Amino acid sequence: MYAVNQRNGLSFYAVRATGEISVPFIWTPLKAGFPSPAQDYMEEEIDLVNLLGMNKPSVFIVRVDGHSMTDAHVPDRSYLVVDRSLKPMPNDVVVAVLNGEFTVKTLVKSSTGWMLYPENAMYDPIVIRDTDAFQVWGVVAQVVIDRKEMRLRKR
Repeated sequence: MYAVNQRNGLSFYAVRATGEISVPFIWTPLKAGFPSPAQDYMEEEIDLVNLLGMNKPSVFIVRVDGHSMTDAHVPDRSYLVVDRSLKPMPNDVVVAVLNGEFTVKTLVKSSTGWMLYPENAMYDPIVIRDTDAFQVWGVVAQVVIDRKEMRLRKR
C-alpha cells in the first residue's frame, strides 16, 4: 500500500500486491455471547487481498477524517476499501466529489432527486442540485477499523 494523494481531509492509498498476503484463519465462528471452551477450531490460511477485494487496479484505500458516518459503522480514522469499478446504487456508501470537495456519504434517491446522506444525526443531508459539480468517485466495498488506534485515542 502506498500513499497516492491527500485532499480535503481524506488520504488516498493504492494497493498493489505482487503475491498473496495470507494470515491464519480460524473457521469456527466467534460467539458474541458466552464462549464454549470445549469447542474445536480449524486453522488455515486466508488471503486478505482477495477477501477485501484489493486485487484490482480500480481499488484504493481511503482514510476517513470526521464523524458524519459513525452510525453506518464508519468511524473517524477508519480505512475504506473503495472500488472505482462498481456502479453506484441507491443506498451505497460512496466517496463522492461535490463541487471539488471529497466526502463519504450514503447515496440516496429521493422523490426530489439525489442526496448525500450522512449517517449521523448531527449532520444535515446534502441535496445534489443541477448546478452542482457532482461525481461518485467510488463505492465503498469494505470498512477496516483499527481498534488498537481507537483504544489509544480513548485514553
